[in-house]
Amino acid sequence: MTEPNDARVGLYIDFDNIVISRYQQLHGRNAFQRDGIRNFDKSSRDADPEVAARLAAATVDFNAIIDFAASFGTLVVNRAYADWSVPVNASYQRQLMSRAVDLTQLFTTTTRGTKNGADIRLAVDVVEDLFRLPDLTHVIIIAGDSDYIALAQKSKRLGRFVVGIGVAGSTSTSLAAACDEFEDYDSLPGIEKVTPSAEPVNDRRSSGKKTAEPVEVEPEPAPSKARKFTTVPMFSHTEDTQFDEPESGEDIDPQTIATELLVRALQIGHAKGDADEWLNTGTVKNQMRRMDPSFNEKPLGFRSFTDFLSSRSDLVELEEDGPQRLIRLHPAADNTRR
Repeated sequence: MTEPNDARVGLYIDFDNIVISRYQQLHGRNAFQRDGIRNFDKSSRDADPEVAARLAAATVDFNAIIDFAASFGTLVVNRAYADWSVPVNASYQRQLMSRAVDLTQLFTTTTRGTKNGADIRLAVDVVEDLFRLPDLTHVIIIAGDSDYIALAQKSKRLGRFVVGIGVAGSTSTSLAAACDEFEDYDSLPGIEKVTPSAEPVNDRRSSGKKTAEPVEVEPEPAPSKARKFTTVPMFSHTEDTQFDEPESGEDIDPQTIATELLVRALQIGHAKGDADEWLNTGTVKNQMRRMDPSFNEKPLGFRSFTDFLSSRSDLVELEEDGPQRLIRLHPAADNTRR
């Protein structure tokens, strides 16, 4: 349930910008074009396994992005702009739709794709929403493109708090300065740091020279269970309920998923303040509900949220301060907190 004074957030994702930037951050300048990722279909029999491994290593965790955006308030606008018929983009559809992201289709009209089309459509939609939704308090733009500087400045002049999220190395410093707050993708809670690989040397443009063996890149480990809670709404259902997802067919333990949801919410809370700061349990629960609106401790067997927290005493510390109940991650349990 939305709180009366809750901030209302618009999230706008320049999908190609963040996906291409992440790939080139890890695999070198122009790697996205050189490896032909735009039309690469990893399910094809002829798919190059080395390119597939590089693509897997550069997978963007949009769950972490959406969770961070939800920490500012209730998401009332949640859009991603791309040509969703492109194989690399289509592979994200299930993840995005499970988070109620509105997939805005941009049809390719030139050989350069939808790059400028996404910039213009996103900017037009934001300006329209600023006037159509006067109670919109935050505008979050997922991109690092300098084309969005004017949009950020206009949003601020209209009284909105502007947040930008981009990939390090592909972000305009002027855009970062135009926002009220700007975060690198790598700094978001839950994102595992990876080391960029050496740029592959099998450049197809070279001629008359022996092509060197491509540099092997270890694929990113399969997404940890810490992100599975965003795949399906679990906590408002009974154990007998059947779901179409996840595709892996693995049994998902609601208790484990709830624990990981709690840890992610606390990580975000600590990241926005002192690492050892005590957080109000009500604030933490609200954050968990923003990240997964279906969360409810009662189907898990707990009479109250406090009972749920007490059962996780190996991960969290609880303290009572008069009428308030406070919580923080146990220092030994949070190895990823920065």
